Amino acid sequence: MQKQDHIVSYILKERILDEESLQKVVEQQESSGQSIISILRKNNLVNEEQLSRIIAAENKIEFINLSPDMIDSMAAHMVTYETANQNNIIPVKKKDNELFIAMSAALNLVVHDQIEAKTGCKVVPLAATPSAIRQAIRYHFNVQNITRQAIASMRLKEDVGRDEPNKGEIETRSPRVANDPVTKLVSSIIIGAIDAKASDIHIEPQETDMRVRYRVDGLLRDAVGVPSSVQQEVISHIKILADMDISEHRLAQDGHITIKHDERGYDLRVSSLPAVGGEKIVLRVLDKSTNKWSLDSVAGTAADNQKFRELIKNPYGMILLTGPTGCGKTTTLYSLLQELNTADKNIVTVEDPVEYRLDGVTQVQVKPVIGSTFASALRSILRQDPDIILVGEIRDFETAEIAVSAALTGHLVLSTLHTNDAAGAISRLINLGIQPFLAASALLGTVAQRLIRIICPKCKQMYSPSSQELELSLVPSDYDKNIQLCRSQGCGDCYDTGYSGRKAIYEILNVSREIRRMIIEGESEDNIKQQAIKEGMRTLYKSGAEQVIKGTTTLEELLRLVDVRTA
Repeated sequence: MQKQDHIVSYILKERILDEESLQKVVEQQESSGQSIISILRKNNLVNEEQLSRIIAAENKIEFINLSPDMIDSMAAHMVTYETANQNNIIPVKKKDNELFIAMSAALNLVVHDQIEAKTGCKVVPLAATPSAIRQAIRYHFNVQNITRQAIASMRLKEDVGRDEPNKGEIETRSPRVANDPVTKLVSSIIIGAIDAKASDIHIEPQETDMRVRYRVDGLLRDAVGVPSSVQQEVISHIKILADMDISEHRLAQDGHITIKHDERGYDLRVSSLPAVGGEKIVLRVLDKSTNKWSLDSVAGTAADNQKFRELIKNPYGMILLTGPTGCGKTTTLYSLLQELNTADKNIVTVEDPVEYRLDGVTQVQVKPVIGSTFASALRSILRQDPDIILVGEIRDFETAEIAVSAALTGHLVLSTLHTNDAAGAISRLINLGIQPFLAASALLGTVAQRLIRIICPKCKQMYSPSSQELELSLVPSDYDKNIQLCRSQGCGDCYDTGYSGRKAIYEILNVSREIRRMIIEGESEDNIKQQAIKEGMRTLYKSGAEQVIKGTTTLEELLRLVDVRTA
């Protein structure tokens, strides 16, 4: 009770709440038995800083207005990034045998004990707002800062090596030693990509330095520049980790690396490409723990979800997904397979490459070098008594012919093509050499897909659009003309991009009896598309416009991703 009185006195003294509001909190505390802190947090009566100050006063801990420049970098790295990130803490300074640590949960005794055991220092907790601590962690543990430290260590060792010739050349050191600067540098680049939720890491040789870029939410952005003097060491280290031939610089190579970060496993698909100035390395980041795909989360809107479920109810036929590389086609296909994956079904896939493992599904990797192509693998699969077949991509007439034949002989076939819209998939199939009457008979539906970026919730702002913006957003005439759209300016949480994450938008064309007739009679793509729209198909542009009106994304993002002429 004395503790609660101390909190009440502090709130009054600092004028955080007026007496009337505070009295209501005290009455609620007495009647419910909840702590005053819990009531303040639950009812949003105070902001983040005020709450942190109250908690600090309650526990007689110093509160600091934390900023990244207050922190001694050497002290910050006395704990690992994983410890800092998981517990939202960061060491601020070290004085004698005391380590002063900013904590959002200052009384976490387990963390105290762990840090004291590892550092040998007595922990002195400091209170700070959770957001300030997160910002400081991002600053002091980001890839640029860790890379600078690794490069500095590398140069220091080079200088020492010149003075001590018996220690040998840098190239002879094992890149697997954890304290080796090359290892730290490569590790920081990879961990930085995972934390940024990047899908790919590009390591590109340049004249002055080696450029490292991450692909985040579909767009490349600069991560860090690495001096060209360490370029070969970095590339060799990655190639050793990926079990590639470090002596081969003339031919492209492929490999993979398995790592663990924050208790999650990751596969890194590594590709090297000889280029002017050196080898370019691209690493595709695959989260191994993402082993279940839910159609409800992938196809977020009720209408799209229902259309997908109606398509896969068919016992046989072909469903084609279209869209550019990296638009999420594989994720959608896997979510459909998960819905179909029951004990009474034999599901076989042929992919290039197999990106994720699906339990209960037989997955085949094509290997053109030894003659295992999509077509040859598909022939073998048909002798394995399959019910459902997934073909990673239809690239040629032979593969298309076998897939169509399978769809017409009692198999459900899922595959992908590269076209701009759903109607274009029909034309593409016919252009590959499939007879229109066979395509019409085999096809159940075609789906065009894109991944649209989601506005960052931290810096999201509402605004009143112009009449032209309303027109581009396809706002229906019966909508309130005072409707507001959303935009964002960027913040630390979204790396100043204004976006965080992506979601799929779809154009789902159901091959109806009328559309089947149009395919057989050789009608144009545009006519087929217009008929599908009459039958209820939403175009990609309209699907995206709905997300703009809902405030999920911006008009600029929609115009970047989808041609307005397809509206």
